[in-house]
Amino acid sequence: MKGKLFRKGTEAWRMIVIPLLLAAVVIASTSCGATPAPTEAPPAATQAPAPTEPEAEAPPETEEGATLAIEHFSIIEGTTWSAAHDRAGKRIADKYPNVDYVFREEVGPDLTVPYAEEMIANGADIVVGNAEFMGLPLQDIADQYPDVYFGSIIASDLTTKRNFIRLFPRQYQALYLEGLVAAALTETGNIGIVSAFPSVQVIRRQNGFILGVQDGAEMLGKEVSIYIQYVGDWYLPNEERDIATTLVSQYNVDVLTQQTDSGSPLDVAQEQGIWFVGKDMDIVGFHGWSSTDTVAISFDTRWEVLYEHMLQEWLAGEENPETVLYLGMESSMTLADGAELLTVDIMNDGKVGVDAISPAALPLIPDEIVQAVEQRREQMISGEWDPFTEHEFVSNGTGLDLEGLPIPEAGTVVKPAGEEPTAEWLLAEFNFDLEGVEVLE
Repeated sequence: MKGKLFRKGTEAWRMIVIPLLLAAVVIASTSCGATPAPTEAPPAATQAPAPTEPEAEAPPETEEGATLAIEHFSIIEGTTWSAAHDRAGKRIADKYPNVDYVFREEVGPDLTVPYAEEMIANGADIVVGNAEFMGLPLQDIADQYPDVYFGSIIASDLTTKRNFIRLFPRQYQALYLEGLVAAALTETGNIGIVSAFPSVQVIRRQNGFILGVQDGAEMLGKEVSIYIQYVGDWYLPNEERDIATTLVSQYNVDVLTQQTDSGSPLDVAQEQGIWFVGKDMDIVGFHGWSSTDTVAISFDTRWEVLYEHMLQEWLAGEENPETVLYLGMESSMTLADGAELLTVDIMNDGKVGVDAISPAALPLIPDEIVQAVEQRREQMISGEWDPFTEHEFVSNGTGLDLEGLPIPEAGTVVKPAGEEPTAEWLLAEFNFDLEGVEVLE
């Protein structure tokens, strides 16, 4: 207001003083005997406009930025899980010029909080632990940093706070499609899974694959056995190799997949000349591991779809963000280069959908399976169909006892066909293998 008053006062002063000065000059000139030379006034169109003060420019609007910090439980290089999270962080930063991505590798539960606080002190606005066992400690500091979003992957715990977000993709949808392909490719009728350890997360994903194998086998009139053997942790390359070798040599497995993180099971498949089904990433196209002569199909997880959801809420200043994110093939993200990625999808050597089926494997797969893969994928993208809604859940009698939730006895129908299970149930209580698998000691 003072500035406006000052400008108005200045103009009033000019209107009074300038005419008086001009009059004084004329009088002084006349009294000295000087006769002013006649002059012509310039045409009105060329007269200089009255001086005006320039308007103050509004300061340019600055887009608020953010820093996404991911704590990786393992190393990044040579893994599928942490490498997928790292790729997601890079893709987010590539799309959003105002967003930075920082990270720490090999973070255990004892380092989760110290590293998080260090990164927050350096400007982190969103901090994520990419595994539940080391991500859960972030809830302990969530109240101390109310303006920061914290996130943790879900294994079975669903604890949340206002700014402590839990997330997981519906990987089982892509795993179901992989199972259809695996069922078509096995000639011995034996499929093996090298797995980490029993947990709701692992069991749920395996069950998606199992349903795909069973549907594919039924369509083709085949008898297929599925063998699961646990390693004891996520990243144990030597042990993973030993179990993969055992599945091939003792159980005559000719299609191998994994729920672990090293490349050892793939190495065994390549050495033994059998088909491999990949996990978490397009291992041929992204890592350059093996080739489509061994890798029949993989599923690719785009964590960036979930991270973008968190980021957009943070940038919008949302004080009460969505605290459980369980997104599937119906959700997507557009990358900086314009490519649209579903949260999860089947992928191989840079190709997506049925095109991702290995060129060497495709001639071995009946058309009805290829058509089923294409149809079910499209239905899941549109939200019209889901394997966990479509099928009944019959317990195999194996799995993981949870507190207050024992493994259902073998043969128990836990969920009828056509009933949609809640996200909470799938994420926290799906603790049993589906009927029809053999869990090896």
